[in-house]
Amino acid sequence: MVTSTHLGAYLRARRELVRPEDVGLPGGGRRRVPGLRREELALLAGISADYYLRLEQGRDQHPSAQVVDALAGALMLDDDATAHLHRLARPAPRRRAGRPCAERALPGIRQLVMSWTDTPAFVQGRYTDVLAANPMATALGPYAQGVNLLRATFLDPRVRELHRDWEYAAPAVVASLRAVATSDSDDPRLTELVTELSARSEEFRRLWARHDVRPRTSGISRMNHPRVGPLELNFEKLSINGTDGQLLVVYHAEPGSPAAQSLALLSTIAAGRSA
Repeated sequence: MVTSTHLGAYLRARRELVRPEDVGLPGGGRRRVPGLRREELALLAGISADYYLRLEQGRDQHPSAQVVDALAGALMLDDDATAHLHRLARPAPRRRAGRPCAERALPGIRQLVMSWTDTPAFVQGRYTDVLAANPMATALGPYAQGVNLLRATFLDPRVRELHRDWEYAAPAVVASLRAVATSDSDDPRLTELVTELSARSEEFRRLWARHDVRPRTSGISRMNHPRVGPLELNFEKLSINGTDGQLLVVYHAEPGSPAAQSLALLSTIAAGRSA
């Protein structure tokens, strides 16, 4: 039996999300599949239906860059998703099988994070584990060392209560994990995490099946904090050189804003906890 590859699974998932009317094809009527049919996508991309079928079934796994760009255009992929499709078509050499070493924050980065007494900051590992966090981050939310943020997002009801924009934040954390883990889709740590959450959360299972890829480097997080009330904070996610996908995550407020005043109050709370 022919089995789909990561490339084939991605193509199928994205094909099923494109409505015929979005690409100028007649919709409606009885359609046995969601989204586009294989032959419709092949026509839009300018390739044969048989060749597209081979790609989706994994019988051909290395389309040319021109074919990848044509498929990306037909699927209406953005720049991040197109880059992801290119990586799937030209995957990096696989790492040696086996469980990866435990991630650790670099000592200098850990010291930097802990030196910020009035700014929530933490180090996020490749699989969304919190590797180091200062007291402000721990007082802000589920950002304590050892917490897996993906697991907390879908399994911890306190996280859903904290984030006013949970319906946006949850898909974003899934899409950002796919962006980071592209080259290690067979990694046992990733497989273990995805298997667990797929079994325990229908929402995660649905979002993972979409194959959305969207790195998050900055944005706005809207929270209802149990101690200081509503918060609207900016966040930055900065890549840490010399690591395998680790990020330095920093939250900050607009100077003089109500959120800045709330962060100052949170700083007092955090200082009391750590005293």
